[in-house]
Amino acid sequence: MPSWGMMMKENYAYIVLHKAYLSIAPGIAIMLLVLSFMLIGNAMRNAMDIRNT
Repeated sequence: MPSWGMMMKENYAYIVLHKAYLSIAPGIAIMLLVLSFMLIGNAMRNAMDIRNT
């Protein structure tokens, strides 16, 4: 079963061989996923805050 974490682990050795994109691409995907969940959560919290009217 593919996973971003395993892809980063398997391709970590290629960073030294100037093929860093093999490990950086899954890392960026993880970062963007976490950032999107954080932004959605903040937007929902601000939209549903009854004290901030």
